[in-house]
Amino acid sequence: MTPGGPRPVFSVSDLSAGADRLACQLSSTYPDGVLLVAVLKGSMFFLADLVRRMTVSVQVDFLGISTYAEGTGRVRITKDLDHDVHRRHVVLVEDVVDTGLTCSYILNELRGRGPASVEVCTLFDRRTRRIVPVPVRFAGFPVTDDLLLGYGLDVAGRYRNLPFVAAAPPGPLQADPDAYVAQLYGR
Repeated sequence: MTPGGPRPVFSVSDLSAGADRLACQLSSTYPDGVLLVAVLKGSMFFLADLVRRMTVSVQVDFLGISTYAEGTGRVRITKDLDHDVHRRHVVLVEDVVDTGLTCSYILNELRGRGPASVEVCTLFDRRTRRIVPVPVRFAGFPVTDDLLLGYGLDVAGRYRNLPFVAAAPPGPLQADPDAYVAQLYGR
C-alpha cells in the first residue's frame, strides 16, 4: 500500500474471529433459534460467515433500503421481508451502524410487526457518528470515521469482494470510484 492511500485495518483472520465471537453470542442468546434480518447489500458477506458459525436453528431474510434523497436521512424499504416476524426473536444484521438513522428506521418498522424481541448485530460500530441512539447488543468492532472498503463495504459497488477491510481516504474515490482498484486488488 502506498502512503496516503488505502491501508488494511481488519485482516481475514480478524474478520473470522469477529464472526466467530458474534455467532457464539447469538447462539447462546437464542438457543431455540432466531431470524436474522440482513440489510442488503453490504451485510451479505458478514451474514454468510455469521450463519455458518452459528450452532442453533437460523432463518435468514433480507431488507432492501434506499434513501429518498442524499443527506436527508430519510429512507424507504425497497425489498421487504418474506418471513412474518410476529412473535419471533429477530436480529437485525448490519455491516456498519453509523449515524443510527437507517438502523432506527428499520428497528421501528420491525417492532411494529410484533416480534418477541428485536436486537441489532453489527460487524462495525461507528459510535462517533451516532445521531440517533441505537441499542447495539452484538457488536464486532468499534471503528472511527475512516471510509471502510471490503468484506461487503463498497463505494459505487466496488471493493465489496475484498476478503479484508481497508481504510481509504475518500477524496480520490469522489473523483474516480476505481481509484484504489490497482492497490487493493494487487494489479
